[in-house]
Amino acid sequence: MRLLILAITGGALGSGARHLVNIGMARAFGLAYPWWTLTVNIVGSFLMGFLVDMITRRFGGSVEMRTFLATGILGGFTTFSAFSLDIVSLFDRNGSASALIYIIASVAISLAALYAGVALSRALFS
Repeated sequence: MRLLILAITGGALGSGARHLVNIGMARAFGLAYPWWTLTVNIVGSFLMGFLVDMITRRFGGSVEMRTFLATGILGGFTTFSAFSLDIVSLFDRNGSASALIYIIASVAISLAALYAGVALSRALFS
């Protein structure tokens, strides 16, 4: 039950942070392109790499910390269901080229960001 409470609490914080990013990105860049989802997926992937590696190396892999941060906060912050919806919307509005660019950018940059997070964690905590 304790881990569930940690995941729920972290998820609420992550969802709130995602909402703030959504608002900020929409205000800054408009609604024509889903910058908000791209941003949270890239930032979330970087943080997932950094935090999970740090938890494992620095804090002995605490299941409580991992549940709160990775499952809770970052699980609430990032979402690939919104990513999927954005792809369908882009395809409907702009055609397959726009949707394909979004897919490639999201996946490739998010993977690179996760590796960058791991590398930073290892550089700081090794």
